[in-house]
Amino acid sequence: MKRTITIAIAAALFASGLATGSVAYANHHEGTATAIAAAVADSRRPAADSARDGERHPEQIVAFAGVHPGMTIAEIAPGGGYYTRLLAASVGPEGKVYALVPAFFANRPGGLDAINALAAEYGNVEVVVVQGYDALSLPTPVDLVWTTENYHDLANGNIAAVNAAALGVLRPGGIYFVEDHSAPGTGMTATSTLHRIDPLAVIAQVTSAGFVLEAMSDAVANPADPHTANPREVEPTSDKFALRFRRPA
Repeated sequence: MKRTITIAIAAALFASGLATGSVAYANHHEGTATAIAAAVADSRRPAADSARDGERHPEQIVAFAGVHPGMTIAEIAPGGGYYTRLLAASVGPEGKVYALVPAFFANRPGGLDAINALAAEYGNVEVVVVQGYDALSLPTPVDLVWTTENYHDLANGNIAAVNAAALGVLRPGGIYFVEDHSAPGTGMTATSTLHRIDPLAVIAQVTSAGFVLEAMSDAVANPADPHTANPREVEPTSDKFALRFRRPA
């Protein structure tokens, strides 16, 4: 089933003249590859983060998403900051990362301590507490909205409003990047049980919001994953998909 779904997505992309593959994004911004490589090698990263790089393939994923120096990014649910650090270092001092933290998490005792410390360390990260991801408001339009391993949870709520909100904070031509745990052929039935989602369901929902699917990456795919367990039980080897959408100019 996994192979069938992947072929279906790939066929749709190729039919539209779009790209697939591990790194399907030709990034023409000068110094981008160097900046991303330096971000991955950055000594400020915790050892626990670096230890996960072999499975998460951050250099490929950040490049695929279209990240480049000077970019402004809104990161949905930064969690422990694994990608927040990489994004902040990749966009550099001329760029900015809005770390969008949900209010229920921020309201826990010490809930913001770690992300606030990260923001202070990097200098170009601003923590924004949001009531929900279905109603976002930022000081300026952003170049990229980023979410990793969170979309399946968002899909349990008003996902149409979340995707509309992402569209609303992006500049015309901006990118919406989604990476998540795969449950091919299941539609929405595994989002709350296995904490996975069918990539075709994501494509249908996001394109319905007005985005255009631009490319997919297999950098974090694992065809050997049977897709029958919660990713926490099989990490770091769960099968994942990565999709890059664009807001029309």
